[in-house]
Amino acid sequence: MKAFLKNYRQSPRKVRLVADLIKGNRVAQAFTQLKALPRRASGPMEQLLASAVANAKSAGISDTDLYVENVTVNKGIVMKRSMPRARGSASRINKRTSHIMLTLIEKNTEKKIKTEKVTKKEVKKVAKQSKPAKETEVKE
Repeated sequence: MKAFLKNYRQSPRKVRLVADLIKGNRVAQAFTQLKALPRRASGPMEQLLASAVANAKSAGISDTDLYVENVTVNKGIVMKRSMPRARGSASRINKRTSHIMLTLIEKNTEKKIKTEKVTKKEVKKVAKQSKPAKETEVKE
């Protein structure tokens, strides 16, 4: 399940610090990390995670098996402002925005049974043993 947050008014560099913390975690663990984090981006990221979980529930997926698969933070529009400087000049201020995409994945907690790998040599040995010996006809 995916959820998007477009034109969030904070620099992508700062938002990526929060996004990297929750990547690969269970949803419940990601919520607790975001609540305890003293960063400005943690609040909107928590709302985005809640939105993704709601999308998963509406699709019929239980939230106990959900993991944060990926969080991508791309740059959005840049609003350009000017600040007056000395001698009548001005310098530019870039007000950056972020586009955030959060992807959840469902992982089953069941353990997979390991299958033994069979080498080619073992296959040939078994094939030789299972072949019936050629019968020679005795002519009388």
